[in-house]
Amino acid sequence: MSHPEPSAPQPRDLPPGQYVPRGWPVLHYGPVPKFRPKDWDFRVFGATASGEQHRWSWEEFDALPRTRAVTDFHCVTKFTIPGNEWEGVPGTAIVELAPPAPDVTHVMVWAEYGYSANIRMSDFLADGTMFATHHDGERLTADHGFPIRIVVPHLYAWKSVKWVRGVEYLVKDRRGFWEERGYHNVADPWSEQRYSYQEEDGEAPPL
Repeated sequence: MSHPEPSAPQPRDLPPGQYVPRGWPVLHYGPVPKFRPKDWDFRVFGATASGEQHRWSWEEFDALPRTRAVTDFHCVTKFTIPGNEWEGVPGTAIVELAPPAPDVTHVMVWAEYGYSANIRMSDFLADGTMFATHHDGERLTADHGFPIRIVVPHLYAWKSVKWVRGVEYLVKDRRGFWEERGYHNVADPWSEQRYSYQEEDGEAPPL
């Protein structure tokens, strides 16, 4: 895969190995899904406190409480987009509206076409983590995840799944799409946790 050319000068506060490109590259696996608002829903399932599934239509989800955050965006392919303004529904709001069982430790974020990424509950509840609907004051474009994508700004961006459709609460960690294909289970850019061979004991379930 070719990488965009870096711009200059580069900020000093980038994670190791990262650079700032010109523009915002578009990278994803598979085609861009077509949004059909009448058929779209967002579900929270798995180990919920009630044992029941929670569901929102598009109109209901788009009316949920929102937050804003300005954060950097770190792609594992080594580019960083600094200073993004995101607006959306925070992970903390989802947990309040659809409480997890007490023994939940991770979530699996599910997207169109069965794409997934596993995230520790501590990352899901962290400041800045949200199901974003807007970027820099505008609705997300289709290429960047419209109608919603999760943003986990302190992790590599494959954890910031596009075209999200639901969250599964997990009482035991399980690898998602890219984690099953050799990417690091945690994905901390400041520690350059890019690949599964870098994992230490206790960081991940078996491959």
